[in-house]
Formats: sequence, C-alpha cells, structure tokens
Amino acid sequence: MMRSLWTAASGMISQQTNVDTISNNLANINTTGYKKETAQFKSLLYQTIQANSTDSNGEDKPLGIQAGLGVKNSAIMSQYTQGSLLETDNDYDFAIQGDGFFRVQLADGSIGYTRNGSFGLSNGTNGTTLATSEGYPLLDTTGTAIVLEPELNTSLLEFDEYGNLMYPDAAGELQSLGIQISLAQFNNPAGLEKTSDSLLKESAASGTPKLESEDTNVKKSIIKQGYLESSNVQAVSEMVDLIVAQRAYEMNSKTITAADNMLQQANNLRN
Repeated sequence: MMRSLWTAASGMISQQTNVDTISNNLANINTTGYKKETAQFKSLLYQTIQANSTDSNGEDKPLGIQAGLGVKNSAIMSQYTQGSLLETDNDYDFAIQGDGFFRVQLADGSIGYTRNGSFGLSNGTNGTTLATSEGYPLLDTTGTAIVLEPELNTSLLEFDEYGNLMYPDAAGELQSLGIQISLAQFNNPAGLEKTSDSLLKESAASGTPKLESEDTNVKKSIIKQGYLESSNVQAVSEMVDLIVAQRAYEMNSKTITAADNMLQQANNLRN
C-alpha cells in the first residue's frame, strides 16, 4: 500500500512541474521571440513482484508481475517553430524567418543569442551602437559591435533581407557599408541554456554555433526589417494542456486519499 502513496506523490510532483511550465508559456504569450516549452516525462524503476507466474494448471504464463514506481520529469523542451511576424514600422525592429539567432555581446564579454529583434540606437563617444533594450550591442559577422559613424544620418539607413547595412551615396543610390548583422544556427537549439532578458547561451547540449555568413551548409535565414517575431504559444492549446495537467494532479491526489483510507481500514481490522 505504501507503494501507491509514493507512486501517486511522484505523479503530483511531476504534474506540478508541468503546470509551472504551462504557466510560464502563458506568461510569455506576448514576449517577442519566445518559444513554447513542454514538460517531458519518463517512468521510474519497476519492482518485480513475481518473475514467473503460472495458471491454475501449473502452466507458465508468458508475463511476470512488475509494478511501476511512478514518474518523473526528464526534460523541459523548447519548440523552435516559427512565430508569426508582426509589423511594427520601427526601423530597428527585425524578425528572423528561418533558424538563425541574433548574436549580442553581454556585459561579461561573452556572446548571447536571441530571437528578440527589438533593437534601438545607443549613442556613445565613438558613434551610435545598435543594441538591445538592455544595452547589449548587436554583433556583425566579424564578431564586433555594430557602431555607426557619427556623420551618418541614421534615418537614411536601411537593411536588406540578409542584414547588410545600406546607405545612400551622393546620387541617392543605396550602397553597402560593408557591415552585416550576424546570425548563428545550432544543431540542437533546444539544448541552449536559457537566461533572463530572452537571451540564450551556448552549451554542450546545443553544440557550437554555425555562423550563416561562414557556413555554406546551412540554409540562410531572412531578416525582415520593421517586423517582430511573436511568441509561438497558442493560448487555446495551453489552456487545454493546463486542464489535462490539473485533472492528472487531482487523480493522483485522489489515489493518495484512497490508499490512505485502505490503510486506515487495515489498521482498524488489526485493532
């Protein structure tokens, strides 16, 4: 009987994590570039009660008797499907169509990755830097921050679909400034380490980044200026999953109550 108590308790703990994951999805339903997360489960060890069993005639049955000991969360996986694009008309909003990630320089000098393309201009002594709302500079294909020279009129700056910075010459024709927004891809983006501010970091599980400007084997992403990629969370789907998780939690709770009642009855028989 104690086995059922611990098994049901493991189910409640796992479903609580599932509810936490769903609530995080719903909380980030309007977060730019957010990717839906799903809780993964796996069964725990099985206890062999009887390895071999026989029928009433003494014939061996093909199956033994094993009782499962519950469940636990094995992983929380992000689903990197494309979110819909929302037009913002902001010249420094960028949405990625494809598998790429923007590269930004973090405060400690390391490189972070994000699908949040909401950037702005940060004025400094050396020029104007294209940066996130937290002030992290956006990197170009050489790995350096994108800094615009002071004499450039930023209102005339444009970007092509591959992130090349374009500026009109004296004749009004757009010319490349030789600067391109850097995008990176990963063999396993679900393995990226999540941090705050919609930023991700490289990990052993994600593998090393593959720069789109250098790796000819990856499919190039498209950058849409004046758009942002919305979250890929579907509210209706999340609400259905939340109801299922809540019902599973309740059923495990009822299992504990039933096992407790049976133990109480057994104890009363002894008395």
